[in-house]
Amino acid sequence: MTQTSRAQIPAPGQARAHFTVPATHPMVSLLGSGDALLRVIEKAFPEVDIHVRGNQVSAIGAAAEVALIQHLFDEMMLVLRTGQPMTEDAVERSIAMLKSSDNGDGPQETPAEVLTQNILSSRGRTIRPKTLNQKRYVDAIDKHTIVFGIGPAGTGKTYLAMAKAVQALQSKQVSRIILTRPAVEAGERLGFLPGTLFDKIDPYLRPLYDALHDMIDPDSIPRLMAAGTIEVAPLAYMRGRSQPVFTKVLTPDGWRPIGDLQVGDLVIGSNGEPTPVLGVYPQGEKDIYRLSAQDGSWTLACGEHLWTVRTASDRRRDKPWRVLETKEMIGNLRAAHARRYELPMLTAPVCFPEREVPMDAYALGLLLGDGCITGSTTPSFATEDDELVHALVAALPGVTARYKGGVDYVLNRVKSPGDVVTLENPVTRAMRELDLLGSRSHSKSVPDDYLFNTAEVRLAVLQGLLDSDGGPVTQKDRTCRIQYSTASIVLRDDVIALVQSLGGVAYTRRRRAEGRARGTALAAHRRDSHVVDIRLPEGIEPFRLTRKRDAYHAAGGGGRPMRFIDAIEPAGREEAVCIQVAAEDSLYVTQDYLLTHNTLNEAFVVLDEAQNTTPEQMKMFLTRLGFDSKIVVTGDVTQVDLPGGSKSGLRQVQEILEGVPDIHFSRLTSEDVVRHKLVGRIVDAYEKYDDSQDAKPSRNGYQRK
Repeated sequence: MTQTSRAQIPAPGQARAHFTVPATHPMVSLLGSGDALLRVIEKAFPEVDIHVRGNQVSAIGAAAEVALIQHLFDEMMLVLRTGQPMTEDAVERSIAMLKSSDNGDGPQETPAEVLTQNILSSRGRTIRPKTLNQKRYVDAIDKHTIVFGIGPAGTGKTYLAMAKAVQALQSKQVSRIILTRPAVEAGERLGFLPGTLFDKIDPYLRPLYDALHDMIDPDSIPRLMAAGTIEVAPLAYMRGRSQPVFTKVLTPDGWRPIGDLQVGDLVIGSNGEPTPVLGVYPQGEKDIYRLSAQDGSWTLACGEHLWTVRTASDRRRDKPWRVLETKEMIGNLRAAHARRYELPMLTAPVCFPEREVPMDAYALGLLLGDGCITGSTTPSFATEDDELVHALVAALPGVTARYKGGVDYVLNRVKSPGDVVTLENPVTRAMRELDLLGSRSHSKSVPDDYLFNTAEVRLAVLQGLLDSDGGPVTQKDRTCRIQYSTASIVLRDDVIALVQSLGGVAYTRRRRAEGRARGTALAAHRRDSHVVDIRLPEGIEPFRLTRKRDAYHAAGGGGRPMRFIDAIEPAGREEAVCIQVAAEDSLYVTQDYLLTHNTLNEAFVVLDEAQNTTPEQMKMFLTRLGFDSKIVVTGDVTQVDLPGGSKSGLRQVQEILEGVPDIHFSRLTSEDVVRHKLVGRIVDAYEKYDDSQDAKPSRNGYQRK
């Protein structure tokens, strides 16, 4: 630094610039303690004379360099006006940015724009980008759904990604953060490491924990992790959200084992509509749990499988549904003796394709309820309601009901002049086609062509069953439930399936025949009765029979069907698989019409050390993307620790996804290293060495690869 009172006259070909520091800013903030910042500038521009007098700064030298210095002081003042101090490192990076801008390299962000972009403030410390490439990386995370941060160690790739994740969580852009990295070294040798599984994998996750503690109050981290708001896990655990291969999943053609599904197959989503399978990922053997709901429905899943749930408090406060893993809910299923976690229901009846059927669906329901279809006699129907007789005859062309006595009606074929006497009764013919002829009260069932038909057909069957063998049950100050009883276990299960496929819930219990008081029936009860209590969603009419329908609506209808998790119990180890579906909420229908999923919605997911993923792992990870989520993948392709011969998924993904909309690749260099300056020099030295080795011919004359 030179202080002078003499006017400096530039030599021919040189330029001169003046800069006045406002009185509101002390010179020490601009020049640094002991003029440290000024010395950095003088070192960067050795050919320029910089003079300071009072609050006046002047520079004489080559016109281009003088203009850069003038611009530099302007940028420094913009930073100082925000209240942020300038450091030697910040000045050096500002000079590098201005020189890069002067060379015409890329968009022209200014140093002040870079150095004043605050991402996150925690405990008096502000996290912000320090280089131009870092700012572009942070901006890309805001603008794109998937961002790859690729560059050498020390460039802040992971740290900035985690800061953006915490910022998104605090601003409620996402509902959870997932931080993951591959634990390559723990692969086959994990069992030889000392301690518990947590002890074995903890070293590989420690850098993520450390960064997290810099950004969030350490006391709140355990609470957030316990609630599933923050998850830190090895990459292998990310794909473990699976079900046993034999678990049933609902498709437009009926139930199929999840292990038989392939990419492109259709499954049923929460809105009842078909949705394609986007990914199928075998998981090997997993510890399996049986998750049961209070209505008796159940399914199997691994401990990391995801469930959309909400609590009573969430519902009262109109908070969104949360996503929890199976293992997160174990031991936490009750709140003040009430079941804590409510499960979502179908938002609309399942849409199965229409199937041709030989008999009207409502008529079939009536006959399964109060019909005699043994085949040993002419089909008959028993009821005290004339309305049902008329409805049955109207639904069965060519059939008439002949009153026999009491409550019995015989269903005769309507004869026309010239008919052959031996023509088969239409009811008998239809029952034969449906393989129901010969069924008795304890062996009746609903054929698959009706169970997996349109919602209108399924509802009509259910209405026939309820009009004949069901009815409304009213209680004071409570909504009306529906009750149905049958001696057939199979028919009981079919009724439950019909109810669940329409978005309702059904509870079942058994009334044993032994010791049961004789009712209006003349004969003693020979078989147990299976009672089904039903609640259907609003808009689904359970009855056509006038007296039952009126009683149902007079009692306020059936209320809101609800399902709650009742128990989660270990169920051994099984071969498992996970799938990803294209549904907007990522839900699909599994066994007993339970809704589950394994894709993360409203999540900010960070994959660190991605150079150590295999191509298969990278594909699995990226296809976990849910709606309203972001993924940031970070890694250094020069530091691959995969076993020899294995290709890095991070290297391959650049060839596959470069140029895909809403996916961005941010590449950082040694100039973006924010650790010790020597780290950047080490990176440059290694790159120079690698380039020289690649250029050398091998002994056989071929160029090295």
